[in-house]
Amino acid sequence: MRLTTEGLFIKISGITTEDDALFSIGLGASAVGFDFALTPRQISPSAAHDIVRRLPQSAASVGVFRNELPQRIVEIANTIGLSAVQIDGPITSEDLHYVCERVNTVLRMVPDGTERLGLPAGVDYLVLPEKDEHDALVDALELLMESGPRVPLIASGGLTSSSVVDVVQNFPVFGVDVRGGVESAPGVKDPVMLGEFIANARWAYDNAYVERHFDEWTL
Repeated sequence: MRLTTEGLFIKISGITTEDDALFSIGLGASAVGFDFALTPRQISPSAAHDIVRRLPQSAASVGVFRNELPQRIVEIANTIGLSAVQIDGPITSEDLHYVCERVNTVLRMVPDGTERLGLPAGVDYLVLPEKDEHDALVDALELLMESGPRVPLIASGGLTSSSVVDVVQNFPVFGVDVRGGVESAPGVKDPVMLGEFIANARWAYDNAYVERHFDEWTL
């Protein structure tokens, strides 16, 4: 199931507090993301649940999982009431299919080394690159432009308030996803950096050099 959004989809990931979540949405973000894997921004399902239930109805919530059992992914997503799950790292096609059948929306991080970009059955969006580096993002986006098939793509990896402008203006991405580029410390969002990122991303979308035809993208 596709997420409902107007304009550019903007996801603020690595959320650890209610204040950061509400502030992000208040500034114009489309979604907030919670890291359930072992990272400096890890959050417990119960803490994420407390935040999700206070979000505006229009805001999307995304749980990010890595090396997690598919049954556990589904359990957490449906218990908390997440809008979507994002699956990073390796996963078998059978386990991915299990998750896709039982949650509303699935985002899949594109593993490094993937030569052809396509949507696995049941997956709604691709997120790339796997490395959290801007150079890796640009390389991945250029590969997308050369590969031909259009896919609903969310650009991640080393984005900042300045680099997001180039990405959104020059590549037909559906959305952008930022973590460290708007933080003063891991898991601590900086209000000024956050505001600049969202404002610049929306400006770049309104002043893009490329056309976006989401309805024509491969389903």
